[in-house]
Amino acid sequence: MITDVRQHYRFDGEKFARSNLVETGQLFADVYCFEAGQSQPPHTHDGATKIYYVIEGTGLFTLGPDERHVSAGGFVCAGPGQVHGVSNPGPGRLVTLTVMAPNPNK
Repeated sequence: MITDVRQHYRFDGEKFARSNLVETGQLFADVYCFEAGQSQPPHTHDGATKIYYVIEGTGLFTLGPDERHVSAGGFVCAGPGQVHGVSNPGPGRLVTLTVMAPNPNK
């Protein structure tokens, strides 16, 4: 697969939006699009690693007990069972490339 990730941006005024790029039994890769004020609450995944790569904007990421602002070019990796989440404090939009392996949906 070869694609321009920007063509997969989808924003929703109600909640953050996901656009799937690829999904296999081993992993998924999505584009997560957050309007200002939207979030993915802190949560965990047993047995899976989740990676966020910030494409545009700045998000407030939770990783375990820590919270940190991460801007375009930043990388966040949550290991299996590690609490993680992201919010967009605004004022602009936040876009991440989000990858999880193994794929919990398969």
